[in-house]
Amino acid sequence: MSGIEDAGSGPALRWPMWTQQSWVYAEALRSLAELNEQCLELLCEQALLAGPPPAPALFVELRALWCALDAHALRRAALCPYLLLDAGFTRAARWGAARERLVQDRERMPPVRAFFSAPRTIPVTRLVFTLGWHLARSDAAAARLLLGMSGQCAQLIAACTLRHIIQLAESESHWLEPRWPDRVTVWRELLSAALASDPAVLERARLRGLQLLAAQARAAESDPSSDRERQ
Repeated sequence: MSGIEDAGSGPALRWPMWTQQSWVYAEALRSLAELNEQCLELLCEQALLAGPPPAPALFVELRALWCALDAHALRRAALCPYLLLDAGFTRAARWGAARERLVQDRERMPPVRAFFSAPRTIPVTRLVFTLGWHLARSDAAAARLLLGMSGQCAQLIAACTLRHIIQLAESESHWLEPRWPDRVTVWRELLSAALASDPAVLERARLRGLQLLAAQARAAESDPSSDRERQ
């Protein structure tokens, strides 16, 4: 498969050409891959902590795959042209209300539900929030493509200060969750392909992720009720 080599991953790992339609995003994609590695490490850590059901099926059904990921497979899985975790980047009401509470020094609302409890949750949340803030301010189109961020969320996040974003990451880390947490088959395909080092299956898994991300973004833009918080 032709493509641009990832300098930190060795010659066996290459970005497919379909991820490089614009060279402008080359550095952003490399940074995204580094963050995705940390996201996957968090998922592996959480899989070890997760017990039997009612623990998320993503961990119960795929525990063997999470435990089998070595450094090379993890890098291969991380080479997706989108962030593998989400912080509600289509939930404008969430970001607007939280920003208002911070600006007015109001007390934080109690957590809705936390997907992660592993020790590295808050550090990874800081990185995810900071990347979202940076892209929302510097390149809203990249925020939409790489993070699945809605236009309204981009405006709200860009209006935050860096201090507010860090505060939100530390107080609202329960917002962090895997992309498509209920789609176990999507994750199984990605992890299995990464472990097998199968370029064709990996590319198919990445393309499927892009399609799901695009569908999610369209739904968020067209259906305001999709912005409701889950109970």
